[in-house]
Amino acid sequence: MMERIALIPGTFDPITVGHMELVRVASGLFDRVIVCIFVNPDKKHLFDEETRLSLLRNAVRDYPNVTVDIDHGYTADEKDTPYELKMADFNKERTGVQTLFIPAPEGLAGVSSTLVREKLKNGEDITALVPHNA
Repeated sequence: MMERIALIPGTFDPITVGHMELVRVASGLFDRVIVCIFVNPDKKHLFDEETRLSLLRNAVRDYPNVTVDIDHGYTADEKDTPYELKMADFNKERTGVQTLFIPAPEGLAGVSSTLVREKLKNGEDITALVPHNA
């Protein structure tokens, strides 16, 4: 049987409880989950690559089938569903890779790294938005 592998891409700047929910769900559905920090050189990041890598590794440490990596590619905005659907079709036709979309639970749909950065900038509490072990 083929190994079922999932890729969870993002900037993770910083990792949020929403990201961790995706990790939790994917780790139960797949044999191996790769959480990949995509570094966009055109985007200003709050945390440098090594800090994000360290925070992410710490946050997923309780999931034995989850690994963390870094890539210097680009990702689309997570809210751009029509684009993501087109890319999923393209990837399936071109490479046979199946894309699975895991929607955020209702209570976490609005949580994003952008929101966390904005709250940090304004001196607001972010403890409910980020994993306690990151």
